[in-house]
Amino acid sequence: MELGMVGLGRMGANMAQRLAQGGHTVGGFDPSPEARARAATHGITPAESLQALVAALPTPRVVWLMVPAGKIVDDTLDVLLPMLSAGDIVIDGGNSYYKDSVARAARLDASGIAFVDCGTSGGVWGLTEGYSMMVGGGDTAMAHLKPLFETLAPSPTTGWGHVGPVGSGHFTKMVHNGIEYGMMQAYAEGFAILERKEDFKLDLHQVAQVWQTGSVVRSWLLDITADALKDNPTMAGIAPYVEDSGEGRWTVAESIDLNVSAPVITLSLLERLRSREKDSYADKLLSAMRNGFGGHKITKE
Repeated sequence: MELGMVGLGRMGANMAQRLAQGGHTVGGFDPSPEARARAATHGITPAESLQALVAALPTPRVVWLMVPAGKIVDDTLDVLLPMLSAGDIVIDGGNSYYKDSVARAARLDASGIAFVDCGTSGGVWGLTEGYSMMVGGGDTAMAHLKPLFETLAPSPTTGWGHVGPVGSGHFTKMVHNGIEYGMMQAYAEGFAILERKEDFKLDLHQVAQVWQTGSVVRSWLLDITADALKDNPTMAGIAPYVEDSGEGRWTVAESIDLNVSAPVITLSLLERLRSREKDSYADKLLSAMRNGFGGHKITKE
């Protein structure tokens, strides 16, 4: 199958390369000349513009977007839409908000263009290990795209699925990432407790290795944790500042809208926000209140 990949960053370039290795004909566009040049060394035909990318595709055209969520997706669609025709298919494989995907699908459907939302997990390891893909879209588009998903997945029959209509792919990936927040926080807290128990002088990398085999807490995240502890057991040079990319916030908001209690995911998000507070006004005020009602000691700066 022929397709055009828009966005040749870490995820997009690796996905395009895996597709090319699987026998598909892949064109690619990225505004960065360096990204296009790198892609060309991995069997991807670079295009100098979106117009050139679309012009080179046979009909029905398949265009796969791997760009950051938000305005850039809509900006890209603004450029693409006049160049596409009824029967073409656009896939958004990024971490877009599912309600945005539903709206984009309606917009493209007015021109007879199918929109498919593909929640994609696998990170930098996806090139060799395959990607987990949660796909939302219509049956006709899915039947046409099936060979792509079979190539990108760990195997043709595992690691991917047509989970429902448009929006369901990104919704499922949103919750997937919320779960990821909770799992990561649990590992981080557990190893922090182990690290603080100085009496035992525990080798945290050794503990992680023990847990990697046979333990009920074994996982790919634990494998990554073990690698990190091997390379830098004291976390030297790493600031205690944790970013979030949005999916955790959306998951928490959705849990509230659906009246679903999700304390672990919620607190894991709040811990990330907490990590960014270098000089907490709230903590200072708490100390002042304790002093006011109980005469408790205030620790001075």
